[in-house]
Amino acid sequence: MIEIVTELDALRARVSQWRREGLRVGFVPTMGNLHEGHFSLVRLARQHADRVVTSVFVNPTQFGPNEDFARYPRTPEADAKGLEAAGCDAMWLPTVETMYPYGAESTVRVQVPVVSETLEGAHRPGHFDGVATVVSRLFNQVRPDVAVFGRKDYQQLAVIRYMVRDLAFPLELVGADIVREANGLAMSSRNQYLSAQEREQAAGIHRCLQAMREAVQGGQAREDVETQARERLAATGFDPDYAVVRRPDLTVPAHGEGGAKVALIAARLGRTRLIDNLEFAVPGLSR
Repeated sequence: MIEIVTELDALRARVSQWRREGLRVGFVPTMGNLHEGHFSLVRLARQHADRVVTSVFVNPTQFGPNEDFARYPRTPEADAKGLEAAGCDAMWLPTVETMYPYGAESTVRVQVPVVSETLEGAHRPGHFDGVATVVSRLFNQVRPDVAVFGRKDYQQLAVIRYMVRDLAFPLELVGADIVREANGLAMSSRNQYLSAQEREQAAGIHRCLQAMREAVQGGQAREDVETQARERLAATGFDPDYAVVRRPDLTVPAHGEGGAKVALIAARLGRTRLIDNLEFAVPGLSR
């Protein structure tokens, strides 16, 4: 039976009890409205820990002024049932007052330099400050041995890796593979904003990422690949924010550079903004 915890003292008491029993604690932070992608994170955390805590908190500090904080779906009862079925032991449901005792506008903020300033950071100023701020607080509240994050939010994982190393959080980070729908669309809570027709159309992002991978692996210049991807997205009904190829640390690769790469896309379809990425390797190419 999953335990639903709403008070910080009770959460800390439960985690302390597990630690006294010599148990390893896993943690999955979420904003709720959970789907199979989230539940796969819980199952993965279970493989790395004896007990799993999942937080459900819609974090106001990571939403911009024109973003969907107010309409972000809150479904705690359904979330609890799904988490229990996935093997979660405790659901942490903090209030805004618990998370930000001085208020969200007057809070101490965590800023991660460089990696947070490009791509999503450039298009959503302040977003990663909010992410780093809330995740650092959640780490302090839960004190996990291992924390699991999905790779769909690729840059978010990179920001958190930087923060964990720089602030010496004593935990292991695990990145989980993207869970996709049958048509290739990456699972996301925002997919519910899409119409049936848009859901099929949205799968074009994954196909575009695959085409980017094939072009780069085939030796095509990165700049041309990115231009063609943006044009392809626009021609199929998307309004792209970016379509890029980067190294795993999100820096720009040199022409002909082999090794690990990631293609990343952010694009709007109607009123819904979607992100996705695809990791791949490139053989060394002649310059």
